Amino acid sequence: MRESQLQQEDPMDRYKRENRRLQEASMRLEQENDDLAHELVTSKIALRNDLDQAEDKADVLNKELLLTKQRLVEAEEEKRKQEEETAQLKEVFRKQLEKAEYEIKKTTAIIAEYKQICSQLSTRLEKQQTASKEELEVVKGKMMTCKHCSDIFSKEGTLKLVAISREDQGIEPDDEKDSLKKQLRELELELAQTKLQLVEAKCKIQELEHQRGALMNEIQAAKNSWFSKTLNSIKTATGTQPLQPPQATQPPKEST
Repeated sequence: MRESQLQQEDPMDRYKRENRRLQEASMRLEQENDDLAHELVTSKIALRNDLDQAEDKADVLNKELLLTKQRLVEAEEEKRKQEEETAQLKEVFRKQLEKAEYEIKKTTAIIAEYKQICSQLSTRLEKQQTASKEELEVVKGKMMTCKHCSDIFSKEGTLKLVAISREDQGIEPDDEKDSLKKQLRELELELAQTKLQLVEAKCKIQELEHQRGALMNEIQAAKNSWFSKTLNSIKTATGTQPLQPPQATQPPKEST
């Protein structure tokens, strides 16, 4: 029945209907083609954008890698320089420490020697004072036994005011009195020289002790300076802030 209907239908109508169907199919295919082309273009644009972003990110990463390598080389060079500087500082500090220790030993030996000299001088001074007193007592005893001297000197050794003229005495100046006065002057001069030597020795001891204190301060300052430089070098090499150097502790001053 369908075939008969088709045979009975006008061929023109059939062709028109077939044409419409083909046109609709063609339009549908063209629409699908346009959609696929648009999707393809959109995908290409997205892929291009992703590729550009990936290339930009790769460039940034390459630059960062080169910068990191350069920083690593600089850090290694700085580390090597810091190690060399630290070694030099250690050597300089060791030499200064050895020199300061030698100076301290030398100063201590000199101070001990001067203290021994002062002790000897003090003992000698005491002995000389004792000997001078004994000699003075002997001289006073001789003066008291002498008739002419007892008239001139008192028991304390002071001169007496005599109103007797030299013509009335009828005696000449006694050589013994001159010798005694000369001995007294020599003893007083020797005593004064001994006291002067003692004072000079004490002054020298004070000066040496002051130098010893200055050397101790220099050693402490050198230790603190080396410690501060070492810490700063280590902190600089590791990229952190340097610590503040410790305050230099002053050693107690020795009493003079």
